Amino acid sequence: MTATAEPTPDQNEPWGRVDEDGTVSVREGADWRVVGQFPDGSTEEALAYFERKYTDLAGEVALLEVRHRRGGASASDLRSTATTLRGKVAGAAAVGDLASLDARLETLIGELAAATETEAAAAREAVDEAIRERTVLVEQAEALAARDPKTVQWRQAGAEMTALFDQWQSQQQNGPRLPKSTAQQLWKRFRDARATVDRHRREFYAELDETHRSARDAKTRLVEKAEALAPRGEDGIGAYRELLDQWKTAGRAGKKVDDALWARFKAAGDALYGARSERETAEAEESREKIAQKRELLVEAAAVADESNLGAARTMLTGIQRRWDEIGRIFPRDKERALDDDLRKIEQALRTREDADWKRNNPETKARANDMTRQLTDAIEKLENELAAAEASGDTTAAAQAREALDARKAWLRALGG
Repeated sequence: MTATAEPTPDQNEPWGRVDEDGTVSVREGADWRVVGQFPDGSTEEALAYFERKYTDLAGEVALLEVRHRRGGASASDLRSTATTLRGKVAGAAAVGDLASLDARLETLIGELAAATETEAAAAREAVDEAIRERTVLVEQAEALAARDPKTVQWRQAGAEMTALFDQWQSQQQNGPRLPKSTAQQLWKRFRDARATVDRHRREFYAELDETHRSARDAKTRLVEKAEALAPRGEDGIGAYRELLDQWKTAGRAGKKVDDALWARFKAAGDALYGARSERETAEAEESREKIAQKRELLVEAAAVADESNLGAARTMLTGIQRRWDEIGRIFPRDKERALDDDLRKIEQALRTREDADWKRNNPETKARANDMTRQLTDAIEKLENELAAAEASGDTTAAAQAREALDARKAWLRALGG
């Protein structure tokens, strides 16, 4: 192999040379630095081998520059990579403008240093914001844990806690990494609040299950008692109503259980009331003829009012009442009450006539009336004499007084029928 000419400071001079023994050197300013040997090939092959190594380094530098310009990559990571790459360029076993690559890397590292500071400030701000957001989640979880378990709607509370936990996981997976001590402290608070809510929910549902179980057992016993009343028919209705009062105070056993037990309990009651309904229907059918008979008696009883002889009217009504009672009870009761009321009106009208007749014909009353009549007659005769004497003497005052008293006594006499 032939050696290349001695180097000069001319920048147009090739970047590499190959000695006769295959030693390859790279030009660095006015000096040459041996980068390796390539003894088994031509000068061109030797230079091409080490120039490819330079091209690889240049490609890495260019790639870092592109990633920096495009953004999105971590400036800190790029700076670390650039620093490492600069170390590879310094003293690299490659032929090319290594100084230019080093200058580009120096510039890039400087730019990335400034970007790293900006990035670090943004990262600190993001961490502070993430701490605030997780603190809000912790406080909301603690607020749920602090509520009175007896007033909590647990289905809604469970959904709220699940949503908070989902947000926590999302922030943890997608948000910035928090300082370890801060992250552990916040997680401990959140975990404790979540555990408290879970414990309160378990205690609530355990108590609710016990309440439901107690109510279920009580209602099951009531159903069995109600079903046992079936042989008594409508005679069991009173006992069934007592069981119904107990049912209302037995509490809730859960919707499905309550519905199933109530269906059995109601069916037992329907059987009792059905027996009464059947009996009333049969009685109502039997009462149709009785209703017609009593209506006929009412038509007959209407003549009582037209009978002027009270004794005869009473005899007539008594006979009708006797036959009325012989017909017997009528169902339904409201029809019986309506018919009884019509007969009672006729009875009351006759009683009123009898009372009035008694008052008129009572000997004691008559004696008192006759005595009062005699007294009023005597008083009237006396007052007429006094009036005549006063008029004869010309005493107008005495005459006026006698006339006023006389008019009053005559009015009383007329009232007595005199």
